[in-house]
Amino acid sequence: MRASLILEQAEISDVIIVRPIPQADHRGLFARVFCQEAFAASGIAFLPLQMSVSFNDRAGTLRGLHWQDNPHAEAKLVRVTRGAVYDVAVDVRHGSPTFCRWFGLELSSENRLSLYIPPGFAHGFLTLQEATELTYSMDAPYKPTAARGARFDDPAFNVKWPSEPLSVAQRDLTWPAFPIRE
Repeated sequence: MRASLILEQAEISDVIIVRPIPQADHRGLFARVFCQEAFAASGIAFLPLQMSVSFNDRAGTLRGLHWQDNPHAEAKLVRVTRGAVYDVAVDVRHGSPTFCRWFGLELSSENRLSLYIPPGFAHGFLTLQEATELTYSMDAPYKPTAARGARFDDPAFNVKWPSEPLSVAQRDLTWPAFPIRE
C-alpha cells in the first residue's frame, strides 16, 4: 500500500491545495501530508526548516494577515491537526498578476487538507471551532525585523471572512493600510 498526495493549483497563482490520499484498513488510516519529491515534481522548491504550532481556545479567533519581507520571505505549509479554520492567502507581491487577490479555504482535522502558501503571500486564519490547533512548516527561519502585516479587513484585499472575528490581537488591529503602490 503506497500513500500519496495530490497537489492542486488554487484559484490564485502559486497557492497549492495539498490533498492527501488516505489508505484505510481495519486499523484506521495512513496519509502522507508532505513529500518533497512530489513538490519538486510540481516545480515547488519547498524544504521545511522550521515548524510551529498555533493553539486557539475560542472559535472566532483571527490571526493575521502576516508575512516576512525580502530577503527573508518564507513559504508555509499550513495544516489543522484539531478543529477547523478558514485559512487565507493574500498575494502581496507587487507586480504579480494576482497582486492583492486572496484565496480562502476551510482546513480541518476532518478534511486533512493543507495549504501551501508561497513567499510573498500574507497568511491569516479564522478559527471555526473551539480548541483549534494548526501546524506550520516554513522554509525560512523567523526574522522579527522582516515581519510584516496587514489588517484582516484591509480594503486593499477585501477578504470575505465567513463570520465576524470575536478575538483579534491588538497588534493585528493596528497594522497600517497596505500600500497598493511600492
